[in-house]
Amino acid sequence: MNMIQALNDAHKVAMRADEDIVVFGEDAGYFGGVFRVTEGLQQEFGKQRAFDAPISENGIAATAVGMAAYGLKPVIEIQFADYIYPAYDQIVSEVAKMRYRTAGEWTMPMVIRSPYGGGIYGGQTHSQSPESLFTHIAGLKVVVPSTPYDAKGLLLAAIEDPDPVIFFEPKRIYNGPFGGHHDQPVEAWAKRPEAEVPEGHYTVPLGKANVVREGEALTVLAYGTMVHVAKTAMEEAGIDAEILDLRTLVPLDIEAIEASVKKTGRCLIVHEAPRTSGFGAELSALVTERCFYHLEAPVERVTGWDTPYPHSYEWTYFPGPARIKKALEKVMAQ
Repeated sequence: MNMIQALNDAHKVAMRADEDIVVFGEDAGYFGGVFRVTEGLQQEFGKQRAFDAPISENGIAATAVGMAAYGLKPVIEIQFADYIYPAYDQIVSEVAKMRYRTAGEWTMPMVIRSPYGGGIYGGQTHSQSPESLFTHIAGLKVVVPSTPYDAKGLLLAAIEDPDPVIFFEPKRIYNGPFGGHHDQPVEAWAKRPEAEVPEGHYTVPLGKANVVREGEALTVLAYGTMVHVAKTAMEEAGIDAEILDLRTLVPLDIEAIEASVKKTGRCLIVHEAPRTSGFGAELSALVTERCFYHLEAPVERVTGWDTPYPHSYEWTYFPGPARIKKALEKVMAQ
């Protein structure tokens, strides 16, 4: 399966097992979503459980709050992460706070899914990576899968979690991985182990990182699309690097990060979002606080630019193998 198919299958597995799960969003019902992640759900489960919503992200989130408070398990789709900002007030003020403000009497068993990041030449309004805005909000969990296997297992785990989960889906790898070169073919994707998605129910635990490549010289921390870009860069550079796919940003598997950095003594962080106040800044601080006396060089970051998302220069904006290799050489030379 590619990631779209894996996510679609996760919806079906969950909805067949639990009648309280409802799915809705802009074009998420009859049409099956812009990227077809919810395709076929309305046909199988009916309009009461898979339906379209008006163009009102604030209303979509607010409706989900009421549903979750009264026993349903909404899985809502924000059509693009760039559209999530009108719903930010509801997410921050209601969704994230409900368990605390009711002393645990009410939970918010809901998932907010959204395609995020670049890869489709969507420009400023269809390509943003706002994950750090949600990792800063206490009460939210934040997930970013990088493979079809993880996407299905993490989404099922998120749906079953009693607390709200922000689930960002890297649209650049919806149909297969890109190693950082825009002309790289993806025909070999189906042959990769990550594309083997089991039928039926399974979960990938939230808060558990995955070592996708073991190494001794350097630790690379990445998530989503950048996991594949980092792997390509390591292969081209010929460096014995260990790559950690974080998978969930909140809760963060700090133990795995700490163990890896203490082993290698060097750390490189890669993410697509802008550099300033990006999640890489938090990762850098954590690594420095916990591994300072084991570091052989300062922590290095490779990120997007601190600019509005460019349209025609999308592939220059992406942290690619060339930029990562330059950072690797800098870290390894110290």
